[in-house]
Amino acid sequence: MADTTGSSAGASCLEKLKNYVKTPKGFILSAEILISFIIIICYGASHTGGYTSIAICEMIFAMIFFGIFMMEMDKQFLLVNWLWSDLFRAGIGAVLYLIVSLVNVIGGAGDGARIAGGVFGLIAGLLFAYDTYTIYLEVKSTRQHTAASTDERV
Repeated sequence: MADTTGSSAGASCLEKLKNYVKTPKGFILSAEILISFIIIICYGASHTGGYTSIAICEMIFAMIFFGIFMMEMDKQFLLVNWLWSDLFRAGIGAVLYLIVSLVNVIGGAGDGARIAGGVFGLIAGLLFAYDTYTIYLEVKSTRQHTAASTDERV
């Protein structure tokens, strides 16, 4: 008489994970998490490990949004505008990654791990910028579909 409700809920969560990673947004978020983890390893191995904080924060934010979108909590908690929150997250992440990575690539002479982290950071900056662009297109399309009525009959 084993309780199978717990295992079916776990299988359901695993199925949601597999299905969400196959979507374009899920693939982008999982790539952001992976590249942020690689950057954490590179900056952690360098002589100046202080740059890991940006990668840690961006990875945690990407994990949070991945979980929210995967479990479809964005449709349950309507108090937060998740689309705009994700847009700001991705935009700020792109700018921060590009600035910090340029600083590390330019000033990282003699520290191979720092330069590698900077190169991966530039790739992450481009990935976050692409995410920002896709979210912007989604915001633009939702604003056109929800335009106010111009009907003069009141």
